Amino acid sequence: MAITQHRIGSGFGAHSTADDVLAGIELSGKNVLITGGYSGLGFEATSALVRAGAHVIVPARRPAAAMEALRDVPRTEVRELDLADSDSIRRFSDRFLETGRILDIVINNAGVMAYPRRLVGSGWEAHLAINHLGHFALVNRLRPALAPTGARVVSVASSGHFLSDIRWDDPHFRHDHDPWRAYGQSKTANALFAVHLDALGAAGGVRAFAVHPGSILTPLQRNIPRAEQIAQGWITREGHQADGFKTPAQGAATAVWAATSPLLDEYGGAYCQDCDIAEPATTDDVLVGGVKPWAIDPDSASRLWALSSELTGLDCFA
Repeated sequence: MAITQHRIGSGFGAHSTADDVLAGIELSGKNVLITGGYSGLGFEATSALVRAGAHVIVPARRPAAAMEALRDVPRTEVRELDLADSDSIRRFSDRFLETGRILDIVINNAGVMAYPRRLVGSGWEAHLAINHLGHFALVNRLRPALAPTGARVVSVASSGHFLSDIRWDDPHFRHDHDPWRAYGQSKTANALFAVHLDALGAAGGVRAFAVHPGSILTPLQRNIPRAEQIAQGWITREGHQADGFKTPAQGAATAVWAATSPLLDEYGGAYCQDCDIAEPATTDDVLVGGVKPWAIDPDSASRLWALSSELTGLDCFA
């Protein structure tokens, strides 16, 4: 099924914050899971969802740091999870399922950017493993907990998907590794995951979306040298954020909107930007954004799902 990729007039935009898009939305009694929900955009999303009444579960590779960051945010709980470790994902999921709780929203937010060459798990390239395969495994293992009356799964992608389609012949970059292309491939994978998850899950009440949060400076850029950030135009030589970048609260807004807006009920699988459905990309400028055709192609989404299932040994939506 083709994905609708045209703005629907949400009433929000690039400058809207997570609190703005949640105005009037009641989340009391709802359970939300946000990977990386204690830092950067994740922290802003967690805080806004809690203010709207939700209880937020925050899986974290560094639970002590997460608990410290969230110490003043009520209705949050931190549980240990390393997305690069399949055993950690299994342990986290099993323990959560044992509680019998349901999940109304899952936001796959945690990720890495521009990592140097690194293989994890069974020889998986780190960006693909952490940004995509870890979340693929997590959502599949948590399938029994997704609310049967309607759950949403949001993947935080990026206009970084402009940099690479899936490298079907070498997804782990065993040849010609480039950290930016590896990151770009993982962001394409995030978008394609939402496309096929929605196709599989819609009949059972699970809708999925991918989002580009916009250009924001957060700890995600910690591996990128200052000189490169200046060359990219992200910061000035004086260290100030460049014009056109969002605040973290604005950057969290699109994921929160995709997780909660009733306007999206009929648009599952869509790629969203600036708190609306994104338009098809008409330029290669990642700062303009939009979505490239390879990131919403249903055949590629199905092919990636099959590859991910083969690599992880999981396919709980069949």
